[in-house]
Amino acid sequence: MRNKLKQLMKKEEGFTLVELLAVIVILGIIVAIAIPAIGSVISNAGSSANKAEDALVLDAARLYRVENPTAGAVTELQLQDAGYLETRSGEKFTTAVPGRTITFDAKGKATLPASATTP
Repeated sequence: MRNKLKQLMKKEEGFTLVELLAVIVILGIIVAIAIPAIGSVISNAGSSANKAEDALVLDAARLYRVENPTAGAVTELQLQDAGYLETRSGEKFTTAVPGRTITFDAKGKATLPASATTP
């Protein structure tokens, strides 16, 4: 009987407390390195999304200008009403928030004022 108990105790498999603590410390170090990197990726993604939106607005304004060559400056609201832009939610701009005004220089180059969301 005693021999059987010794054999069962020798066959016990598992991790020691020191091994578990070492793994936890290593995981903690990995997390400490990864969190700042993920934060900068999220920040860069937001900045890139804002730049892409601005490029889309400028493209819409250029298309509008091609079909309406006599138009001077155009607002985002005008572009949306003409069907060149849509908001993400599908809602229209309100008159209280008409959007930015896109202007054209003598050569027809569109310029967009900086938005509050663009860094």
